[in-house]
Amino acid sequence: MTEKPDDIAQLAKGGRTNILGFVIRLAGRLPFLFIAGRWYGPEVVGRFALAVLVIEIAALLSTLGLKRGLAQALSTTSRPHNHVVADALVVALIASVCASFVLGLFPQIMFPNSQATGLEWLLPSIVFALAWCDVAFSALAYRHNVGASVTARAIVEPWTISGAAFVLAWYSSRDGLIISYVLATFAMLIAAMVPLIRMYGVPHGWRPHPVKLWQMARANAPLAGADALEWGSRNIDRFILGVLFSPAVVGIYYMAQQLASPAQRLKTTFDPILGPVVTRSLAAGDMGAVAKQVRQVAFWVIAVQAAIAITIGITSDGVLGLLGHGFVAGSAALCILLAAEVFAAPGAIAEGGLVYIARHRNLMISTGMLCLQAVLSFVFVIIIRDLGYPIAYQAVGPALALAFSLLVGSVIKSWLLSSLLGQRVSGLRWGLFAAMIACAGTGVLISKLPEWLQLTAGIPLMLAAYFAVLLKLAFGPEDRALFQKMPKEQTPRIDGTV
Repeated sequence: MTEKPDDIAQLAKGGRTNILGFVIRLAGRLPFLFIAGRWYGPEVVGRFALAVLVIEIAALLSTLGLKRGLAQALSTTSRPHNHVVADALVVALIASVCASFVLGLFPQIMFPNSQATGLEWLLPSIVFALAWCDVAFSALAYRHNVGASVTARAIVEPWTISGAAFVLAWYSSRDGLIISYVLATFAMLIAAMVPLIRMYGVPHGWRPHPVKLWQMARANAPLAGADALEWGSRNIDRFILGVLFSPAVVGIYYMAQQLASPAQRLKTTFDPILGPVVTRSLAAGDMGAVAKQVRQVAFWVIAVQAAIAITIGITSDGVLGLLGHGFVAGSAALCILLAAEVFAAPGAIAEGGLVYIARHRNLMISTGMLCLQAVLSFVFVIIIRDLGYPIAYQAVGPALALAFSLLVGSVIKSWLLSSLLGQRVSGLRWGLFAAMIACAGTGVLISKLPEWLQLTAGIPLMLAAYFAVLLKLAFGPEDRALFQKMPKEQTPRIDGTV
């Protein structure tokens, strides 16, 4: 049995929307980074970065795995779908209130290396908003509405926070970023709930049932753990820096992390569209289709992430210099973080299948990798410090630990999924390596140019070389479906695989 052709078409449609959303989100995020770097400075940015870290993990835990588990709940129920979505929102609300209460009682959790003053008390109030956004986007993606998520996350949220940060810089350089984040979060919530209500309707006749709510929360607990561990692997480095170094060092690292994170967000935006497709194939018992879907998305994500890593890595000094001269010290960390995203992609996409067929083993692997990363972060910092290197070099220790642990995790998770499905799941192709070489070679040639010319002309030239080779040597029919809808009668085929 093979998957229906429209499965690949649905993934391609989601891919087109998400890649467009990625570009728009990046365009919206860059003004915020510029404003935060130029108007607020490394120390304020560092305090903001640690507080947001804690708020986001609290919101992620508050979804109790429904970010990915909701698709499975909707595909296996006979109840009205809007009733199931209402249950999910109530579960997330209850968990969010508990998390907000804890953070309000112990604000030091959000500020481990500085005092909580000013308007920091606003932050716990938005935990429920972030959790509801995740639930809403998952419900919308189940019905193949990825556009609402792109609009909210790529347009509403980044442009709201950028505009608010600029205006509020004149009001308070201490609280401006926090107020901007709160405003942007509630704006994103409105942008999520309006299309959710339009698509699912008001749940008439729905009543909360404690037993059903508890069953939903318990069933998705392993997914919540997997989500939290994946998120933790990308952010524990920032928290460790907050424990070991001053807020200014955290601020510099945060800027490097933010420039690298759009590549990681590209993968996470595929979760809502990949989940429903995988669950349908699993329900039909078609393991070959699951492997093919994972393999296809893995290639798309790795291809884009590799392009970002090479182009921004080669021009890292100039890119960080745009945010302020004080942030250029984070260029080494930026290069390592960009490489880490490429290493992480195969395992992160493989996890899209493991969370449904081996969720407990996936959870154990993620736990082990997070522990390895935490230990190596301290080890690398201590070693670099003992060698007499300055703080700027010491601060790359957590980034090195992240890259190594993500690489190990990707190898293990890809192998496990391949073993369970009896099919290859790797998205690597020889043409992809050729494109990377072409991009890097072009980067070497433009590296001698002035920084302003590297950024304005060099990056487009590198991307042009990369995608020219990629389209020629690595793209097959399913990949071209990203740009043109694949005819239904066409037989799916992948060319150029390793």
